[in-house]
Amino acid sequence: MLTLSSCPNGAAVRRLERRLCLYAGLEDFVLLYPLYALLFAEQGLSTAEISSLFALWSLTGLVAEVPSGVWADLVSRRLMLVAGPCLTGAGFALWSLVPSYGAFAAGFVLWGLGGSLRSGAYEALAHDELDRLGAASRYARVMGRAAAWSMAATATATAVAAPVLAVGGLPAVAAASVVACGLCAAAGAALPEHREAVAAAADDDPAGASGTLRAGLAEVRGSAPVRRALLLGVAVTSLWGALDEYVPLLAAATGAAEPAVPLLVLVVWAGVTAGSLLVGRGERLTGRALGLLVAGGALAMAAGALSGHPAGFVLVGAGFLVFQLADVLVDARLQAAITGPSRATVTSLAGLGSGAATLGVYGAYATLSGHASHATVFALLALPYLAVAAALSARRTPRPSPPDGAGG
Repeated sequence: MLTLSSCPNGAAVRRLERRLCLYAGLEDFVLLYPLYALLFAEQGLSTAEISSLFALWSLTGLVAEVPSGVWADLVSRRLMLVAGPCLTGAGFALWSLVPSYGAFAAGFVLWGLGGSLRSGAYEALAHDELDRLGAASRYARVMGRAAAWSMAATATATAVAAPVLAVGGLPAVAAASVVACGLCAAAGAALPEHREAVAAAADDDPAGASGTLRAGLAEVRGSAPVRRALLLGVAVTSLWGALDEYVPLLAAATGAAEPAVPLLVLVVWAGVTAGSLLVGRGERLTGRALGLLVAGGALAMAAGALSGHPAGFVLVGAGFLVFQLADVLVDARLQAAITGPSRATVTSLAGLGSGAATLGVYGAYATLSGHASHATVFALLALPYLAVAAALSARRTPRPSPPDGAGG
């Protein structure tokens, strides 16, 4: 087995990994994240108006998800990764310059479009560039590290936002966020892309976008491994991706003092970060072993939530660790199963499914919370992970080969 250090393209792989991690970190180094609701409230927006902005944000992302993936396959994935943060930064600038409901709505549309341009294109570019370097087996590990950079950047931005707010107010926070988006776009421009053959094939395709979309849909319909990984990814991502929004409410329900709530949330996000960093070990798991791990994570999260005690957040964090690990691994299996040129399109179809399912989880949480405590709702919404675990264990999945550089 060749280690990364002995691979002829080892230096190029490390360089690509650093650039992908830098992009992921800059994308989430947004000081406005913990404060934009405050900005809206300061402008006199009601809770209903703020909720309508969030709904518009989600709807924009859903509508643009698949077309942006098709465009990435037809034109340039790197171009999408440059344009995405530019649109997001423009939205933040609009909020700062013309603070009003209309400007906030337009900003969320731009943010939703920017996120959609990145979704699918990032994963497709990363996989194909690693594959070109003979290091496709490192995809899961690279995505795990990039996710860890993203979470670390979010935590750092949250910490930095307070002193920046104290010194320069919300305009300074918004300006810093716009600068971060600009740097992210620059990092995207520095990413490599070698798709001349694909571009030529697209030029020869008279159907253009519709042909690319049909090719992506045909691959999902015709390939059982692609379809299975896509559906598993939707289930894994949508559940924990929605529940994380309610973690502060679960923390407050334990009776913890208000200053302690962020610390309990931090425990959960420490688990998510650890899950990202453990991908290298996790990709050695068979389908049955991963299924057992996901079942254990579901039971841990349910038990921690039902404990009603702050100490139970260690178990909740353990559950989120497993779900993030499974999230990255299932995405890696999806990328490995895709064989056609419409990689970004297929990945965006998975993103569309996840976005729609996440909205469903929000609705389920809202309905259940009217009849049960936050702890009970968390426990109930952990149950679908047992079905995911059963699906992962249904077939024996061959143990994947260790990634290049596993020993280095």
